[in-house]
Amino acid sequence: MIIGNTTVETIRSPRFQRTRRLRTSPAIRDFVRENRLLPSDFIYPLFVVEGQSVRREIPSMPGQHQLSVDQLGAEVRELKGLGIPGVLLFGIPDVKDAEASGAWNPDGIVQRAVREIKRNDPDLLTITDVCACEYTDHGHCGVVINGAIDNDLTLPLLAGIAVSHAEAGADIVAPSDMMDGRVAAIREALDRSGYPMTPIMSYAAKYASAYYGPFREAAQSAPSFGDRRSHQMDPANAREALREIAIDLVEGADLIIVKPALSYLDILHAARAAFDVPLTAYNVSGEYAMIKAAAVNGWIDEQGLTLETLLSMKRAGADRIITYHAKEAAAWLGSA
Repeated sequence: MIIGNTTVETIRSPRFQRTRRLRTSPAIRDFVRENRLLPSDFIYPLFVVEGQSVRREIPSMPGQHQLSVDQLGAEVRELKGLGIPGVLLFGIPDVKDAEASGAWNPDGIVQRAVREIKRNDPDLLTITDVCACEYTDHGHCGVVINGAIDNDLTLPLLAGIAVSHAEAGADIVAPSDMMDGRVAAIREALDRSGYPMTPIMSYAAKYASAYYGPFREAAQSAPSFGDRRSHQMDPANAREALREIAIDLVEGADLIIVKPALSYLDILHAARAAFDVPLTAYNVSGEYAMIKAAAVNGWIDEQGLTLETLLSMKRAGADRIITYHAKEAAAWLGSA
């Protein structure tokens, strides 16, 4: 074939690279694949509520449910069958107060959930969210004084919550409040209380994001006034995230979470380059809801887009992914 003065022969030169050779068949593509998704990459969030036989679907998060403690055994068996190694627990108490007393109650909703999970499967990795927002009548992440969160008064509250979770049998505690100094306070309290080997998975880079909307319905944790921009990070800032991570590691964090994930892949990538510690991406509720809404309307290939989205987080540097897609993704990967 001749096009103008150009022939196939003139195009073929020492600089002519046939990169497509490594894409010519499924076997070759699989052989050279750089990143892989596995069910063992996933952590599945669970919303636990009071009551009996409760399995209540969350309207803005199709396929996700609020569950009573007695439903956790079946959930644990399903997760084990899918090869998902761990869960992240959020508790929703019936009674809330200004002191978040349900959060550190030894017989609180999360504490009972931890014991029930461990009774059914001692090996399932059980991570507990450490925050006050689901337990306060004002919906904020700490102690409110004169309409503002008092950072330093909140630290003993968070430390007490973390210790109560460790006492119940939690494998890892995960502070999500974004108070200054909370990792150091929790580490000191755990060590002093006889739990020096309980790791801290810190939400070190947690942004004030519009992607959290469905979660606040699921966890019933929307603030009754104001917002969380005084403590969660400004979405415009990237370098600040690395500073936050560095501070939490100095204070004693063992693992790091970046939240959200999809619009913050640059943060994941930068964190992976800067820190040689286990790094988790939180694929949050709004990211999940967008895919579900588009799938309902027939606009996308749900399986393809879900797996591609999760793979982007692995490619950016995440070792593990907290995701509401975990069950479906694990099933799809298992059948591939």
